[in-house]
Amino acid sequence: MALLGDPFIATISKQLSPQELLQAIRADMAGELEAIIGYEAHAMACNDERVKQILIQIADDEKKHVGQLQQILHMLNPHEQQMFDQGQNKIMQQQSQNFSSMQ
Repeated sequence: MALLGDPFIATISKQLSPQELLQAIRADMAGELEAIIGYEAHAMACNDERVKQILIQIADDEKKHVGQLQQILHMLNPHEQQMFDQGQNKIMQQQSQNFSSMQ
């Protein structure tokens, strides 16, 4: 829940180290994922199709933000990109084998 009234509530009093910046970006991603879960849950619980479609669009916008933040992580830490790629390749490999040899 946002703390309204104090415009400096999220101000950071120092420059972040490279590792702190990576952690901050990951925390930002977690916030975006939480927002997606909330918007989609509200859309599923809503009977008004107009509102439902707006909430789904907002959730989709948050998904774009996750992608942007993930790209920032990859720019800042190429090793992390390699780890993501390895994870994706593993699933693609398993999918091509119809997940018959999951190890």
